[in-house]
Amino acid sequence: MKNIFNIKPRVLLTALTFSLALSSCDDFLERKPLGQYTTEDLTSGSFESQVFAAYAGLRHSGISGLPYIAIHNIRSDDADKGSSVSDGIDAENIFDNFQYTKDFWLINNYWTGHYNLISLSNNVITAVEELNNPDQATLVNRAEAKFLRAYAYFNLVRTFGEVPKIDFRVTEQAQANVPKASVNDIYALIDADLQEAAAVLPISWDVRFPGRLTQSAAKALQAKTFLYRQNWGAALAAAQSVIGNTTSLSTPYDQIFTEAGENSPESIFEIQAVYTQTLTNLGVEYAQVQGVRGAGAWDLGWGWNTPNESLASAFETGDPRKDVTLLYSGQVNAPYNESVPPATAVVPRPYWNKKVYTNPSVRAATNSRFGQWLNVRVLRYGDVVLMAAEAANELGQTQDVLKYLEMVRSRARGGNAAILPPVTTTNKAELQEAIRHERRVELGMENERFFDLVRWGIAEQVFQAAGKTGYQARNRYLPIPQPEIDRSAGVLVQNPEY
Repeated sequence: MKNIFNIKPRVLLTALTFSLALSSCDDFLERKPLGQYTTEDLTSGSFESQVFAAYAGLRHSGISGLPYIAIHNIRSDDADKGSSVSDGIDAENIFDNFQYTKDFWLINNYWTGHYNLISLSNNVITAVEELNNPDQATLVNRAEAKFLRAYAYFNLVRTFGEVPKIDFRVTEQAQANVPKASVNDIYALIDADLQEAAAVLPISWDVRFPGRLTQSAAKALQAKTFLYRQNWGAALAAAQSVIGNTTSLSTPYDQIFTEAGENSPESIFEIQAVYTQTLTNLGVEYAQVQGVRGAGAWDLGWGWNTPNESLASAFETGDPRKDVTLLYSGQVNAPYNESVPPATAVVPRPYWNKKVYTNPSVRAATNSRFGQWLNVRVLRYGDVVLMAAEAANELGQTQDVLKYLEMVRSRARGGNAAILPPVTTTNKAELQEAIRHERRVELGMENERFFDLVRWGIAEQVFQAAGKTGYQARNRYLPIPQPEIDRSAGVLVQNPEY
């Protein structure tokens, strides 16, 4: 199979080779797209073009932009809506205060983006299934599409609960007008898709093709879906199959989220982004909508999704991850020694999300302040190790729990024995709290916290303590977007609690 990436809009996942050895802006900008896909590049039976169209669907704002961020992170106790006090009051009421509405553009866009990805994935899957004796390269294409479909449905099922199951190619709009499927049915589809993906996807790709899905990505997503159903044995097995594979904790924590840290050994699944002065259509808005809201050189974005005091106070004394997660207003910040403007009455934000803080030399070279080139980290090795710790604790495998916790804390410690002492308790309840703490500080601002609180069954009490008092049990799910219900002419019904 010729792994050539198409650079036409809406058809291509552009490949971009990153290395921790990259330290200069010139190196970053010298990375080129690998070429342009044409029909002549395909071997018989290959569906590369359709697969790359599906990868391109990950750049939809509903999957990697503000709708995704609002639903996955602003709703948590780690973050607030941010921006100026007058900007997005309607969104603040929804995502900070849980005053959900049935017709809101961010929620509608999230739904649309995920079903767009499902449709693009179904195109590949159905086409391959219509072949007789597809070759191995084509089976890999289908496995990539099945991962992407499973990822989309996992987001939908944990966000909305019951949703329509569309596991076929749609050629007419009426075909997509189907009733909601049960949560169990959606998970059955996810399980089947990830089982095939884990069996067929390669362990790794040639270094020229970063961002393509691997066996580890499928196993990591399996582990996460099993955790949500408290299937501890399956979750542990899936996570352990990733541990010690081609990924590792060798990347220093303060490099993971930089341009040079993209597609590092820590990476399992990243949404790839490319943005130069000539390739503007291949970027994502993930960093832009979270960038510092200021003026002039400090107009780095919309300023949404800002870390709050609840997250800031969660870090242990001396934990270096705090200064990697929080960009401090009114202070000089590493690693670029820029002085961030102080908070004001109009924009009263003491912190910004440092995990989308971009290199100023890249800003200058791209003639953009908005970080459209920054990849979105979706699954990484530290997350998998903590998933393994959580599942092992539920199964009473205490020594494994301690080992996995120490793997993560040791990397964060960075050789400084005076901070982050090893966890030594063998009490199951205390270990549970240690794991939950570690997930929060290791994965701060990485879009997992809200869903962790819901699946642990502690969302209401945690939100009360954090001052987000509007949360009720029904807020674990969003209402189905009303425009979708209206278009269905009664086939799609609203979630029962709304």
